Amino acid sequence: MNKGDFIKAMAQKAGLTQKDAATAYDAFIATVTDALQAGDKVQLVGFGTFEVKDVPAKTGINPKTGESIEIAAGKKPVLKFGKAYKDGFNA
Repeated sequence: MNKGDFIKAMAQKAGLTQKDAATAYDAFIATVTDALQAGDKVQLVGFGTFEVKDVPAKTGINPKTGESIEIAAGKKPVLKFGKAYKDGFNA
């Protein structure tokens, strides 16, 4: 399912026009992004938690040359699904 398919499905389930569903989708993405960039967690009960994790620096290998390279520390966004949501797939 791509973004267009997702917006169509969302519009049908919510009884919205595709334009309104696209606006809601864009607002959701922007809200989550802004919260994560501000250092906040976004907890959606029954679905999961969006948060930013620190990734430590590490040594990697350049696949072309085989030499070691240092990979800098950084941050990455993560979605951890809630237990109830995960259990719905194993019922």
